[in-house]
Amino acid sequence: MARVVVDVMLKPEILDPQGQAIAGACPRLGFEGIGQVRQGKRFEVEVEGEVDDAKIADVRRLAETLLANTVIEDFRVHVEA
Repeated sequence: MARVVVDVMLKPEILDPQGQAIAGACPRLGFEGIGQVRQGKRFEVEVEGEVDDAKIADVRRLAETLLANTVIEDFRVHVEA
């Protein structure tokens, strides 16, 4: 089985309160020099057989319809070695 990864992140113009909370907590926890933090999601999709353009297209369609809210999120699909 091959693994295809979908990384989903909020679009840059969308406020990320969870990321802001993490960034705000960093100095209190002793982590200096941390700037902006953005949180996201990672999905690992196992596909049968070789990963070809058709299977990548299927995973991209899955991401567009189920894994990401494309109004506020961007996603990237890649094959994990």
